[in-house]
Amino acid sequence: MNGIDRRKGIIRILERGEEPISGIALSKQLHVSRQVIVQDIALIRANGRSVFSTNRGYVIEKQKEASRILKVIHSDDEVRSELMTVVDMGGKVKDVFVYHKVYGVLKAEMNITSRFTVEQFMEQIATGKSGLLKNVTAGYHYHTILADSEEILDLVESKLKELRFLAPIQEYEPAELRVSLEQKLC
Repeated sequence: MNGIDRRKGIIRILERGEEPISGIALSKQLHVSRQVIVQDIALIRANGRSVFSTNRGYVIEKQKEASRILKVIHSDDEVRSELMTVVDMGGKVKDVFVYHKVYGVLKAEMNITSRFTVEQFMEQIATGKSGLLKNVTAGYHYHTILADSEEILDLVESKLKELRFLAPIQEYEPAELRVSLEQKLC
């Protein structure tokens, strides 16, 4: 098990637990040393999750929604398909953003939560008064996807990969963005 999977496992174990879970118990479950658990907890905290240390073990602040940043690329004709795929799999498209080599990160809220909101968005774009943000970076863009669970996010990501919408991470992208994409611990 690699570090990313182990940290996902720690998060799942802590989220499902009703009582604090000790570092020793986590280390036994995941077959690593307690020191590795301490380092993983620090990385989980650095990625924005609230993990508290008590005298009886670790406790994680429960998240109401799971989130993940996905990097994608597709044609203008495939926008509807991309958005419908996300909502059909149980996800919500919180935003869209691009990393422009000159301007940096350009971001817009989307709040696409259903087929209805996909159609509303598509109608607004069809007016021609504004274009798609993805077109300032040759089609490459990112979405923050929200869902009720990590499992739903896994389904969304899997389906987007199957449709060949997922894009590879590049060296020029900001380090914090690469870490978020690589670790999927947003």
